[in-house]
Amino acid sequence: MASFPLLFPTYFHPSSFVLRWLFLFATKSFTFLELHQNQAVTDSPKEHTKKFDVQNSSGDDAPKKITRKFDHLVLGPAAGEGLPNRLQCRGVKALNKTHFSNPSHPSSVGDGIAFVTVFTIYNNSPDALADGKPSNLVTVGNASYSKPERSMAILNVFINFIQVRMPQSNVIILTDPESDFSLHQNRVTVLPIQGEYSRDKLMLQRIRSYITFLDIRLEKLSQEQGRITHFIFSDSDIAVIDDLGQIFEKYQDFHVALTFRNNKDQPLNSGFIAVRGTRDGILRARTFLQKVLEVYSSKYMKASRMLGDQLALFWVIKSDASFDAKRFSKAQAFIKEIGGASVLFLPCATYNWTPPEGAGQFHGMPLDVKVVHFKGSRKRLMLEAWNYFSSSADISDMLCLILKSGRTKYEF
Repeated sequence: MASFPLLFPTYFHPSSFVLRWLFLFATKSFTFLELHQNQAVTDSPKEHTKKFDVQNSSGDDAPKKITRKFDHLVLGPAAGEGLPNRLQCRGVKALNKTHFSNPSHPSSVGDGIAFVTVFTIYNNSPDALADGKPSNLVTVGNASYSKPERSMAILNVFINFIQVRMPQSNVIILTDPESDFSLHQNRVTVLPIQGEYSRDKLMLQRIRSYITFLDIRLEKLSQEQGRITHFIFSDSDIAVIDDLGQIFEKYQDFHVALTFRNNKDQPLNSGFIAVRGTRDGILRARTFLQKVLEVYSSKYMKASRMLGDQLALFWVIKSDASFDAKRFSKAQAFIKEIGGASVLFLPCATYNWTPPEGAGQFHGMPLDVKVVHFKGSRKRLMLEAWNYFSSSADISDMLCLILKSGRTKYEF
């Protein structure tokens, strides 16, 4: 081989030749393998190339772990294939339909529902100003977003889903009085509440803002008579898929509702908390959240930026001597008295479904899913899903798009 004189000296031992040859072969083989794996992720049939990429993997193959973050939709196999009571998809078309109420007919509970979320935007920081440069813009569909604009886009889509699926509901945004943003949507109220909204303390402040809001509601209840409004405190990166007023109809005796999953260390997710809007419900929910805040402040300040509220929630729950954490292993709703409050536990698989858990422990998407939570690196998928729904008007097909993208992380 003519290239050998360039690779080896004039004199060499036979074993040296073998080692160098093996090294050369291994290097070439690795390069081919890496290229093949990359093609499996990014190559796609021609009919899909304009909208999204499809991973070339059959449902029987073990899913390849994807560590790279993408700037476009990447679809893989749909978890839950062949399982009963799970959404079945062919491409992004649903083969069976999810169980939804008609959004034109609100729940018969007769009471109002309001979604409450904490939101702030860091307009004047150097990072926010730098993110306005063209090189830092992120494009989804026909729109490009700077970092502050991305947060606003998520908030707007959060409101859009609520207004489509629960058109009689209101949205209340608790925010820093210094935060400068505007919304032009019906049935939306921005309520400034004083506090410390820095990134490092935002989760702690969220609980404080919830408590302050409940205090405000208690005052108004003493002045108002008539219709009751129940509250759902949530993250703004959720999509409401079905009427959540059914919670207050079906379960008449709870004060606070939480969502749980089968996770030993963090079974509770704080991104969804429902509170019954009666005076007794608000008082008991306030007391419960005040206890969570005290535990958070005393035990979990090292996790104040992330997860501290969920750890504090679980600490309060498991501190009840009669509570059996094994109940979290079954995706069935149950009610338990905790510290004077009747707490309803709802399975995340239905009320707080997430793409990565849908691809994992939830074994696909239940046909009665009501909330999809685009937490972590799935926020871009929330915008992509809304764009798809806006063009197709088919909620089940949109859910297939979400389900098949559950293993993918996105740049956003």
